[in-house]
Amino acid sequence: MNKCTSIVSRAFSALLICSFIVGCGESSTDTDDSSSTITEEITETEETTETEETIALTVDAGSDQTVDSGETVTLTATISDSSATVTWSQTSGTNVTLSDTSSSTTTFIAPTLTDEETLIFEIAVYDGSDTVTSDVAVTVAAATTSTDSVWIINETDARSTNITDSSTGEGVLVDVQSVTEETIDDVTYTLVTTQGIPEYDVTITQDIIDALNSRPRADEDLDGGTTSAQVGDIVEFGEDIGYISTGDNCETTGGYGYWPQGPACPQADAREVYFPVAPVATTEVCENGLGKIGLFVNGSSIYNWGDGMSYNSDGSWQNLAPVAEQYDVDICGGHSAGGDYHHHFYTSCLADLLGDTGDSHSPLYGYAADGYPIYGPWQSNGELAVSSWQVRDYTSGSDTGCSDSARSCELVDPYDTSAGTVNVTSGPSFTDEVSTLSGNTLIAYNGYYYEDHYWNSDLTALGGVYLDQYNGHTDSTRGYHYHITLSESDGTFTPAFPYMVGLRFAGQLQDNAVASCASDTTTTTPPGVGGPRT
Repeated sequence: MNKCTSIVSRAFSALLICSFIVGCGESSTDTDDSSSTITEEITETEETTETEETIALTVDAGSDQTVDSGETVTLTATISDSSATVTWSQTSGTNVTLSDTSSSTTTFIAPTLTDEETLIFEIAVYDGSDTVTSDVAVTVAAATTSTDSVWIINETDARSTNITDSSTGEGVLVDVQSVTEETIDDVTYTLVTTQGIPEYDVTITQDIIDALNSRPRADEDLDGGTTSAQVGDIVEFGEDIGYISTGDNCETTGGYGYWPQGPACPQADAREVYFPVAPVATTEVCENGLGKIGLFVNGSSIYNWGDGMSYNSDGSWQNLAPVAEQYDVDICGGHSAGGDYHHHFYTSCLADLLGDTGDSHSPLYGYAADGYPIYGPWQSNGELAVSSWQVRDYTSGSDTGCSDSARSCELVDPYDTSAGTVNVTSGPSFTDEVSTLSGNTLIAYNGYYYEDHYWNSDLTALGGVYLDQYNGHTDSTRGYHYHITLSESDGTFTPAFPYMVGLRFAGQLQDNAVASCASDTTTTTPPGVGGPRT
């Protein structure tokens, strides 16, 4: 018999005894006092029992899970006290972003991994006096996407109609020929083989016609001063659209009429390019130089910001290729150097092939030599990724200015404006006209030259759409990646410095990389007197 039952039994017996006493002439007042005492005893005992039966605070973080890379994962905990304070945290594994750290349910996107990994999460619950915790493990499977799925592979041996092989006379195989994995000295690589000729088929619009016919040297560049292309035409890569081509190869291996005067027409440029599957962040400064620094997914070469030329023969005031060569590229924004077809900046032709319309995060456009992926310009629906490189304020007294408020000094360190400036041979004023290698005349506005720019670390610190000094950032879905960058003004998009990969590689270059760390990115040949075309 429990305590509560025995007390009630005694109370019942006492009432019977009290009845007999009252019947013997005892006063009712004594009976009331006795009843009151018994009731108090019952109440006190019930309170004691309730205290003894208080439920302890408990939490269960849920069952362990196994998920795929890129999958949305939901963690739901069971908590005994719904009013308790909740805190989720990650204690192990590749960092992810939890959607809500203060409620019983939270979600995150599983990182894309090359090897299986277990992430550990802890939930801590506090009820005002006690704290209890519980862990849950989420095992993320290695990405199952095959190594060739992101590449535009020529599975039918399709050949270019307009660019031919100099040895066979056949059209060059287009896009990427093969993608395989190969392990060398315990490092796994993606091996890409390609001849570097893309399969761009461009539907001619009125905007394209207008841009061609309004070139400043249209009378010299185009046969009859206007393009032969018509609205609605589908122009294949290398097809004649009326240019008077003067570069090498154009009349031997094809491409005449597709490129303006100056650049050589591209040729087959067979290459095998190795990209580490698991790139590693660099621990040293590695400037990228002229030539290939990566590949687009269609096998076309990626070049950096420079064209190898400078305003002065001493290397001061270096040209930006997307600016100085804006009239030297084809309708897809590319051209050739030594037969190697390449891009220095965003191309709408590849964007169209990849279906990148700006309604979500851009797809993958290619890989840099260090193995990190390069994505298109969009961070999310209608939102561009933003370069944190800015144009200098040359005003005397500003952190980036010169004493005469003109181009007479360079930054000692474009990554740290507090290092000050150093005097150099003066460059052109911001309203001067300068001549390009192809004979076009442009205004040397602030932003025309490499030295006009510096990295603003404060912007990078904002996170979100703002990129780092390498023109990249990290998210939980893609890991670290570069972005092609554009700026927008009144609906017009313009390439934004440093355009794709920054001035330096973010990752370590392997010995078999397609690029190497550069010590010099300029030539000593002044504009207009020849020199390398990049």
